Amino acid sequence: MGSFKEDLQETYLGISESAQQGWSDFIQFLHETWPILILLLTILMGIWWYADPPPPRHVLMATGSAGGSYQDLGKKYVEFFKAKGITLELVATMGVQENIDRLADRDDPIQAAFVQAGVDHTKEVAGIQSLGAIAYDPIWFFYRGPELNSAESDSIGVVFKYFANKKISVGIEGSGTHAQSTKILKAAGYEKGVQILNLAGHEAVKALQAGEIDGTFIVDSYESPNVQSLLNDKSLHLLTFRRAAAYAKLMPYLNILHIPQGAFDLPRNFPSTDMRILATTTNLLIDDRMHPAIQFLFLEAAREINGKESFFSEHGEFPSFKDSMLPESPVAIHYQKNNYPLLVAYFPFWIAELINRLMVILLPFCILGYPLLQALPGYRAKRMQNKINRLYSSLKALEQELLSGFNDEQRDEYLKRLNLLEYQALNINISQRMSGDYYALRASIDYVRNCLNRGIHPYQFNEEKVEGKSSELLL
Repeated sequence: MGSFKEDLQETYLGISESAQQGWSDFIQFLHETWPILILLLTILMGIWWYADPPPPRHVLMATGSAGGSYQDLGKKYVEFFKAKGITLELVATMGVQENIDRLADRDDPIQAAFVQAGVDHTKEVAGIQSLGAIAYDPIWFFYRGPELNSAESDSIGVVFKYFANKKISVGIEGSGTHAQSTKILKAAGYEKGVQILNLAGHEAVKALQAGEIDGTFIVDSYESPNVQSLLNDKSLHLLTFRRAAAYAKLMPYLNILHIPQGAFDLPRNFPSTDMRILATTTNLLIDDRMHPAIQFLFLEAAREINGKESFFSEHGEFPSFKDSMLPESPVAIHYQKNNYPLLVAYFPFWIAELINRLMVILLPFCILGYPLLQALPGYRAKRMQNKINRLYSSLKALEQELLSGFNDEQRDEYLKRLNLLEYQALNINISQRMSGDYYALRASIDYVRNCLNRGIHPYQFNEEKVEGKSSELLL
């Protein structure tokens, strides 16, 4: 029994020899099967690039007018995407109408946009999908002068009389504020009873505070600087929609938000009574050609940025399919049901996406490639066996030639042909499983060579001597 050191050395040698033999077999495998492997690799690359291309690293997103709340929200998305290794570029526009128009344009590079629900479409919007609503956009109406009590508020006659011949800003054309305010005025029946001005949000705030106008609609988030500036101005009042349910019934995309007494400013007791205001929602719209991984990233950004509890929304309320204005993206539907792929919780975005793509690609690839890969061992064995059989056939042909017409003067030529067969046999790369057939071939070649080299051999004999010996045996 050997020592432990000797046993260890023998084990190491055995492993080393096995590794070398395995590497040799692998190299031989590549030499013999490279056409099939290249074919499989080509198919795999085709599936990789065309069936499931990688996500882009640069995405364009339309927000709104410079300095607006959508631009501030977009900056948060930019930081989220940056952490994932993707550049999100914000594009300022004149408002939500332009956002929709640019998304609908198949030649425009814009791939995503913030758009308020309820905005009318001035052109065909085929090719646009929704990732869902991501936030409430309250519809605020601030005004100057005596405060309307709850009984007067939203009464057509009183409000019409109060604002007759007064100036009201309804936002610039093409903006979400303009779209919502004109619909509300029209539904209430007094859109022609006031002097309408089209001022941008920050201009309307300054004009109202300076007394240049008497009221203004603003459709913006509670946290926006414009809204906060007006809420903190004690000389201004906020209109409550006493018939909010009726408006929501007529315009189903509208939501009713409840504001408890004193919720804006408890020491000031503002508002002085419980209020109800109307709100639309901000929808995250995309080009339906957007890569699914980027869609998942937008949804995850919405969950992290807009899914937090805010003044009007509860934790986890957004993103959702609340007031979806366009067909929902299948990716968003999957997200709502299954949340983000589990891999992202453990790997960086690009690695998780690569693994996910590999899983999608490998399934059809395996279905196609598995039979081929299964056939490779048999294919290799058949190729090696064919090479051996061809040499056997050449050897058999030479032997038949020797039997039928042996010429002693051509002995050297016969030996050269045998040497060529042996050289060809030596250059066959075979696996260990084929070693028996290989060395049997070598032995057969040596047998024929020995027959040629001995004095009397099966290929040269004297028939008279054979007959004489046969007669002696008979006697």
